[in-house]
Amino acid sequence: MAHQTVGHRAVAPDYDDFLGDCSDPERRRPNPSCPVEVTLNALRGRWTALLIREFVRGERSYTDLASELPHLSDKVLSDRLAQLTSAGVLERRRTASWPPRVSYELTERGRALLPILQAMQDWGENR
Repeated sequence: MAHQTVGHRAVAPDYDDFLGDCSDPERRRPNPSCPVEVTLNALRGRWTALLIREFVRGERSYTDLASELPHLSDKVLSDRLAQLTSAGVLERRRTASWPPRVSYELTERGRALLPILQAMQDWGENR
């Protein structure tokens, strides 16, 4: 049997620099370029997770999204699409037709969020 030291708490080496890039040491404020803050900023707001879920099945138009999420207001839908596009989660495509059609699709960066959202769901289910 190995000897255990009593009274000392071991710190996992993987956590030595946990969220190390996320604080400004002088002001003790969140750093907006912290990777965790960037991720949380991309996912901010109600409806965002449900909206991303709709893209798991592929490309969607504004009309598709509005009909699949009927309780989501036009303003919030427009805001979330702009937010997710700006964050690089969605790609906006406009087809040259009359009338012009716009569709959205998850980017590679957006698909990388899916396991994060699944982990958040798992965490939320284990309250």
